[in-house]
Amino acid sequence: MAIKGVLLDIAGVLYDGDTVVPGAIEGMQALRAAGLPLRLVTNTTRQPKRMLLDQLRRLGFEVAEGELFTATEALVAYLVRERLRPLLLVHANLDEEFAALDRERPNAVVVGDAAERFTYPRLNAAFRLLVDGAPLLAIATNRYFGEADGLSLDAGPFVAALEYAAAAQAILFGKPAPAFFQAVLNDLGASPAEAWMIGDDVEADVNGALVLGLRATLVRTGKFRTGDVERISEGGSCVADLSEAVQALLKVSNGA
Repeated sequence: MAIKGVLLDIAGVLYDGDTVVPGAIEGMQALRAAGLPLRLVTNTTRQPKRMLLDQLRRLGFEVAEGELFTATEALVAYLVRERLRPLLLVHANLDEEFAALDRERPNAVVVGDAAERFTYPRLNAAFRLLVDGAPLLAIATNRYFGEADGLSLDAGPFVAALEYAAAAQAILFGKPAPAFFQAVLNDLGASPAEAWMIGDDVEADVNGALVLGLRATLVRTGKFRTGDVERISEGGSCVADLSEAVQALLKVSNGA
């Protein structure tokens, strides 16, 4: 079946920190030259959409605002729709995404990668709300992410701790949630079989996409670790980087 849309993870696939992954810009250009619609999808919770767009453009990637999908956007839309008042466990950079919401007398808990904001008093306040019945809303549940000096804990371990303590089940808004992938597919006007996901996270990017029926490729950049290859679900693939993934994708798209 023809490819009608490509989903690209950002951090670790397009860039590492402030360094462009070799071949990433050329890979995106090749996809555009082939006429394939792109959507950049990310669970990143240390930067609002505005900062992500600025960074991508500063590094040389041409990206329209409508091509970038963030898990935070999906969660904020849910808060507005359900008229929820969040207690935020998020990074300071992300505060602006929630600025328009009522946060008095919170009745929901929102968790992202809060970094130094993951203090005992803040976690305990969240725990008490959850015990009283507030929903636990996770922007993402990634276990870790890559930084210049090595891997760092992401939001997932803290979501799991709150789930365990409060006997709660988090609602997930980012990858690998099927609803997140489906929202991107709806925007592309593509079925799962007509879309291809490329990422560096075997669980959130690759296996999450495969569950919904997308094709998916893991790249050996970013947070990739050797053992990840054995964890790829049936139907997934693994290549060196985005440039090689694009070559394979274009062969399929061209019927080679």
